[in-house]
Amino acid sequence: MPHLRVASVNVNGIRAAVRNGLHNWLDTADVDILTLQEVRGQDEHLEAAFPGWSIAHDEATAKGRAGVAIVSRTPALATRTDFGDEDFDSRGRWIEGDFLLGDRPVTVVSAYVHSGEADTARQEEKWRFLDAFGPRLASLAADDALAVVTGDLNVGHRELDIKNWRGNVKKAGFLPRERAYFDRFLGEAGTEVTAVDGSVGTGLGWVDVGRRFHGEVEGPYTWWSARGKAFDNDSGWRIDYHLASPALAERVTAYHVARAAAYDQRWSDHAPVVVDYSY
Repeated sequence: MPHLRVASVNVNGIRAAVRNGLHNWLDTADVDILTLQEVRGQDEHLEAAFPGWSIAHDEATAKGRAGVAIVSRTPALATRTDFGDEDFDSRGRWIEGDFLLGDRPVTVVSAYVHSGEADTARQEEKWRFLDAFGPRLASLAADDALAVVTGDLNVGHRELDIKNWRGNVKKAGFLPRERAYFDRFLGEAGTEVTAVDGSVGTGLGWVDVGRRFHGEVEGPYTWWSARGKAFDNDSGWRIDYHLASPALAERVTAYHVARAAAYDQRWSDHAPVVVDYSY
């Protein structure tokens, strides 16, 4: 069955990822579209890293920070970076590209949500980003459209998504209020959703491809702390997602996390998330 293979990864700095072996993975991954987060570089660094690929890049306002990109075998039909209110600086954190999935358009998003820090100004920026996220999801999925939001969303939605969830319930990345956004994003479309923090909202019907594909199991994790033996013990977090519109979710034929075979073979502290969408 013909398919479009979309992979997403937080590269933790594109230049470092290339030096550490990104292409060892990419050369055999057979990817059509690769979405990147935390590029932390300029256009010329991406051009050097991906010769022959088409590149759409949104650099962060602060040099050397954040940055998102979409690199693809064929150029996007259109790209956009508008996100949230006009006074909200989302530079380097949201980029959309329109492609063809067979004869239908599909929108692919690379998103990098703020890591945040509980009860600080950094968390306020994360709340603003998550506030803008819901309306954009609703718009992207309108009229049975095909769309997928990929990237490092910096929230573990459920207890299954973090190995040591009990030790993180008061920390950014697993705060009940953060998780509540995902309850609404992924709740049945149009229904009243009571979220984990007790708030009530309307479900948007989007699909967490990884959770649907793997079912009620721990992980599979996509990020591991550098502390201790987190990677070796697979004590990780699943914070990198493919969130698919309902229409696109029905086209998923394969999903996997490309976890390195060993710690010294990693080229980022995140692992790529790879999904095949049929057409």
